[in-house]
Amino acid sequence: MLLKQMKYFITIVDCHSFTEAAEQCFISQSAISQQIKSLEKELGIRLFERNKRQFSLTPAGEYFYRHGKVILDEIEDFKEETIRRGEDQELNLTIGYPKNFSTSEFHQAIVEFNRIYPEVNISVVSGTHEELFELLVQHHIDVKISEQRRTFNEDYYNYELKHSECFVEISSMNPLSKKEILTTDDLKNMSCILVVSKDKEDSEREFYEKSLNLSRRFLYADSLEQARLMVASQRGYLPIDQIGHLPKPMEGIERITLHYKGKPIQRNYFACWSKENTNYYIEEFVEMYKGLLNK
Repeated sequence: MLLKQMKYFITIVDCHSFTEAAEQCFISQSAISQQIKSLEKELGIRLFERNKRQFSLTPAGEYFYRHGKVILDEIEDFKEETIRRGEDQELNLTIGYPKNFSTSEFHQAIVEFNRIYPEVNISVVSGTHEELFELLVQHHIDVKISEQRRTFNEDYYNYELKHSECFVEISSMNPLSKKEILTTDDLKNMSCILVVSKDKEDSEREFYEKSLNLSRRFLYADSLEQARLMVASQRGYLPIDQIGHLPKPMEGIERITLHYKGKPIQRNYFACWSKENTNYYIEEFVEMYKGLLNK
């Protein structure tokens, strides 16, 4: 059985006509009819029930049509990916990762991905959630890892990675550090320390005020390390995203679950990338990262 015979058969069914199918396939009607007869002869069954100028599918023909379309689509994807790999002199994958995330799984995913796909050069860009979205829209990164902060855009794939609780880090010298849980009311008289890029302070503050009900007093740090030094010196508390396994906090800091109205604050984390620019490597990395997060 030839792939072109499968294509001829599917085209006939889609067009509901041997004549139109022959035109689409750039062959004569007699030639396409002969190819279908050869296909039926090889299979030893009838795919069409013919009645003068009309036809219908036999049960076998319906099965052949349904599964044949899937096979042809897979072959087309396979062909396109092979061509793309042959044309690309250098394969690059740029991942946007929030600067306030702290997780070993992300780095493990990069190491494992590079082991399996050494031909791909991975680079990482860090920023706030809003900065990463802008970079994604401008095609400066291929995929971003972040929590859900906006309504999903249908032009992008939004692949859920993990659903987990929110924590805060607080100085061990603060009496609140002895509590098993902390509430937003407990923290209302303290400053909230955010890891944020310059000129993005307002959007980050607004999110933490409105979405997480945190204090209206904010301090800002350029990096996670700087923020933790501020926590240790009792300048405020630091909200922490638990997207993976969190290492023990540095000495002088306690990490405690954050609650609001009697329930833990939970957040959803996603990988997001453009449908227009999707490719095999993005999907493979995201799947690998999710597997590590949910071990």
